[in-house]
Formats: sequence, structure tokens, C-alpha cells
Amino acid sequence: MATQTSAPVDEGTRPTWKLVGPGLVVAATGVGAADLVATLVAGSKYGYALLWCVVVGCVMKIVLVEGAGRYSLATGRTIYEGWSSLGKWTHWYFGPYIVVWGFVYGAAAMAGTGLPLHSLLPFMSVPAWGILSGLIGLALVWWGHYGLFEKVCAALVGIMFVTMVGAAIMTVPNIPELVTGLVPLIPDGGMVNVLALAGGVGGTITLAAYGYWIREKGWTTTRHMGVMRLDNTVAYVVTGLFVLATLIVGAELLYSASIAIKTGDQGLLDLSNVLADRYGVWAGKVFLVGFWAAAMSSLVGVWNGVSMMFADFVGHVRGHGADHPDSRLGGRYYRAYILWLTFPPMVMMFLGKPVYLILAYGVLGAFFMPFLSVTLLWLLNTDRVPREWRNKVPSNVAMVLCALAFIALALNELQKAVRGA
Repeated sequence: MATQTSAPVDEGTRPTWKLVGPGLVVAATGVGAADLVATLVAGSKYGYALLWCVVVGCVMKIVLVEGAGRYSLATGRTIYEGWSSLGKWTHWYFGPYIVVWGFVYGAAAMAGTGLPLHSLLPFMSVPAWGILSGLIGLALVWWGHYGLFEKVCAALVGIMFVTMVGAAIMTVPNIPELVTGLVPLIPDGGMVNVLALAGGVGGTITLAAYGYWIREKGWTTTRHMGVMRLDNTVAYVVTGLFVLATLIVGAELLYSASIAIKTGDQGLLDLSNVLADRYGVWAGKVFLVGFWAAAMSSLVGVWNGVSMMFADFVGHVRGHGADHPDSRLGGRYYRAYILWLTFPPMVMMFLGKPVYLILAYGVLGAFFMPFLSVTLLWLLNTDRVPREWRNKVPSNVAMVLCALAFIALALNELQKAVRGA
């Protein structure tokens, strides 16, 4: 039986909407190049038919991130402390996952930033630009200054949002067809795209980092519950508009002209070429800047947020507690993980990806979103959370639906990982 936790004592003045910020960080970090390509492919294959998935995906992330934030504010504990209260089995899953994930993601993130920079400035190779981006990300987050980190993320979000929304406006979207896409229909052969689109709207391990970001923002008591919810909702509405713009570009620019693009980050280079051919070289260049901003925001967000999660994990396993300096932003374990994200993955950029490592990455990663959904349901329905902040019926229904959707997506990703290996 878990011990009843008491809500942190409210202190200070009531926060206002002007403090909104961490939600946009978590949402932008979760939308990377792979998510943009998945959305473009969905638009190029089915036009606006899967627009409703964008809406569903945003609602799913609002529900999960609100749950993570509510747990942290209601208990004064980190999400990892919550997981640990469920049993040591969470250590045995999360430990290997965050280590393997960081190694593989580090290489993918650096390559993702290197591609658009190489296309814009070809005097350096993709790996060279990627490594430089990784080092810049390290420098930005190494000292643990959350305020600077948030401002950098906000600037990158602004660039990627203006770029993609501008591209969508240039295509002159068909509004009546766009509206019909809000009707929930699954085209023949479109189930995989449905799962990828609904699950990919800002959905990664960084969802769980939200509780750490609101702590660094200074939101630490139940007095901040309202502004946290507003922050989270606004962030995913903005993200939804961004993904909608991506779908419009895929539908109007690719679907209408029957143009196919490659999967993976290369697909965004293909789109920049299509934009350049249709609207001029400048359009392709501007889009590449937006592509870089999306990739760089994910890189910087992971370098900061997931490193805080790792620091909390190690500190907890070593018995330090969440407030120990080594377990916090800027501490020893935090910096160790930043180095892990940056330097070992550089080898993969030149030597390729070991098949068994990729298999482990795919298998462990496939289960994270179901893990997050199920554990939040568990935490928020027990006396680990004060009664007034536990899930109500609507939250439980929404989280169960999220869990089922992510379990289906996990099985699909697991099948892909094994088949690919």
C-alpha cells in the first residue's frame, strides 16, 4: 500500500498566463523531423483524410502531459519517484531504455540537424554539421540555465512554425476538403499511418520530462495547476496547427501532384526541392531553415530534458533523492548524460548503426508510451496522489484510450523493429 502524499503548500502570488513556457518546450521537442515526414507522407497518400488524427494526437498528448504535470504539482515528486513507488521493475525497464535510447537518438538527432545545414551550406559534410550541432546543444544546456534554454527553444519554435505555416499558406489550401478531413475515417491500408500520425504529434520520452521543466520554471505547488494546464493546452494547440500545416503541404503540394517523397529525414530535403521548383529557390531555402529549427529544437530539448530524467534516475538508484545537487539540472549525472548523448553517438555517424543496438532501441522504445500511459493511470488513481488531484472519470477514459492506442502503435513498431533487424 502506497503512503498518502500531501500536496505541496501553496506559496507566493497566483501565476498568470504570461508565465506560459514549458509546454511549448515539451511539445516542440517531441516534434522532430521523423514526425514531419510521417505527416507529409500521410498527406501525400491520403490528402486531408487523416486530418482528424492530428486532432486526436494533440488531445492524447494534452491528457498525458497534464497527468504528468498534475502528479508533480500535487505530490512535489518527480515522475521517476512515482515510477519507483510502483516497484523495482520500473528500474529494470527504464535504466536500459534511457541508456540505449540516448546513444541511438544522439546520432539520429545530430544527423537530422546536419542534413538541412549541409543542403544550405555544403562546404561541410552532414556528419560535420551534425557534430557541430551536437556540440552547440551541449554548450547551450551544460550549465543548466533553464531561462536561456527556454528562450532558445521559443526562438526555434517560432522559426519552424512560421516556416511551415507559410509553406501551407502558399499552397492555397482547399478549405472545404480540409473540413471533411475532420470526419473520423480510415482509408484502405491507412491504419499504420493513422497510428503514426496520432502517436507522433509530439510524443516521445520528453513528455515525461514536463514535470522537470515546470519545476525549473518555478511551478512547484498546486497553486500552479491552472497555469500548468493552460500552458500544456496552448502548447499542443500550437503544435497541432504546425502539424496541420505540414499535412496541408503534403495534401496540396504532393498528393495533388502525385509526388512521392522518401521516408526518413531525406523526405524533407525532397520537399524543399519541390518547393524550390514550384515557388523559387528562396522557398526551398526558407523551408530548410525551418527543417533545421525543428531538428535543432528536438536536439536541444533532449539534451536538457532527458538528461534531467537520467540524473533523477541515477540519483534515485544511488539513494540521493530528487533534491540532491547531483540529481538536479546542472549536476554531475545530468552532465554525464549530456556527454553520453553527444560523443559516443558520433561514432555511429561514420560507422553505421549496429543491428542489435537498433533492435534493442526499437523494442525498448516501442514500449515507452504504453509504459507512460499505464503508469500514469496507476499513479493518478491511488493514494500516491492526494484525493482531490486524482483522476476523475473523463481523465480515466481518456488515459485508457491513450494506453490502448499506444499499445497498438507499440506492437506495430515492435514488428517493424524486428523485421528491420
